[in-house]
Amino acid sequence: MPEPKAEHYKGMALNCEEAPLDVDIKGGGKVVVLNTKNLPLVGEVGLGADLVRLNGGAMCSPGFSCDSALQVTYIVRGSGRVQVVGVDGKRVLETTVKAGNLFIVPRFFVVSKISDADGLDWFSIITTPNPIFTHLHSRTSVWKGIVAPSAAGFLQRWGRMWSRSLSFLICTGRLKDQFSS
Repeated sequence: MPEPKAEHYKGMALNCEEAPLDVDIKGGGKVVVLNTKNLPLVGEVGLGADLVRLNGGAMCSPGFSCDSALQVTYIVRGSGRVQVVGVDGKRVLETTVKAGNLFIVPRFFVVSKISDADGLDWFSIITTPNPIFTHLHSRTSVWKGIVAPSAAGFLQRWGRMWSRSLSFLICTGRLKDQFSS
């Protein structure tokens, strides 16, 4: 049987083991995203995918699809924990997963995964050919722009409340009582 030639399957097939990594965290894990850049066929099909390999004890930080895609995730190898939180902040799934399990992450829901000691690999089908994900803890996190001003406002309010409470305790002589109990 003749050997297949790369030009015959280029754009139709991709070896995820040999594909350039989208994310490679030393000691943490690796991510390959299948999109129209590295597998043009996904554009015609309207689906994307990702293959993620977490090393033992590593975590995939909480994140969600920015482009209203949903994910169908199949656990290929290993085991770990998965948590999915809805748009209202309520936890909708928190479970242990192992090879052979499948779960769905609805649109705009946040998902986080932590691998057990043996690691965790999964393959997700994503309902858009060019998936865009954001993580709540990363260089590009939306919290980077929100937290600092919010925290500053909170600390300012907290400082005023603390100052008033301290003034009240000093004026009424109750400060000594606070530390003597």
